[in-house]
Amino acid sequence: MDTRILLQIFLRTYLVGATFNTKGMQNVGLAYIMDPGLRALYGADPVALKRARGRYLKHYNTHPYWTPLLAGIFLSMEKKIALGMLPADILPKLRSTTVYTLSALGDSFFGGSFLVLWSLVGVNLAAAGHIGLLALWVSVCLGSLQFFKMYTFGRGYAQGLSFLQRLKSWNLIDWGQRLKLANGVLVALFLLQVAPGGGLWTLAWALGGGLLALGSVLRTRDRSLFLAALVLGGLVAPWERILAFVSM
Repeated sequence: MDTRILLQIFLRTYLVGATFNTKGMQNVGLAYIMDPGLRALYGADPVALKRARGRYLKHYNTHPYWTPLLAGIFLSMEKKIALGMLPADILPKLRSTTVYTLSALGDSFFGGSFLVLWSLVGVNLAAAGHIGLLALWVSVCLGSLQFFKMYTFGRGYAQGLSFLQRLKSWNLIDWGQRLKLANGVLVALFLLQVAPGGGLWTLAWALGGGLLALGSVLRTRDRSLFLAALVLGGLVAPWERILAFVSM
């Protein structure tokens, strides 16, 4: 397919949520993204073009960082459908499974780990007064994110569904757990930077931050029990004696 059309499709992925609605969610945005490719494939057959457009007006919702990959995969499949290599009815079946799987993975890795890491490193640098490093960090993260989108779009278009096997080998779920551990440590570092007092107060804040770091790597059920134990411990603790001791 023409490079200009591929670039147009990729740039449109940034607008996937522009027409978000409660019925189809991101479906109008996806149809807008795919339209240049569909016109290139089916422009000579208005009936086939109408059917192809209709395939993208059904419910669609996933993490926006996965949209370039999915657009590339869908475009690869549409090429095969246009050539008669795949039946048209296979796309909705595969799309629903792929979209919702990636949606859950995106929420866990990007929303629950990577973006939190991005923010916590930033606030730690800001609290330490390293404004130059903060600007560099934000620039690197933004640049890396755009590269990730371009790479996955290109691989999705070139390899189609087979790229999902490569994506599975990245073990993003495990990396998400590692990032959550790092996030807990970053929270502890931030508390140490902004916490008042010194001496034993610093040790107390470090202990609190360490407990947060520990809680960040537990499973959801274990984390709930851990937090419940902390709250219960806080309610029964002799705070007057503890504060008097720490203030010595």
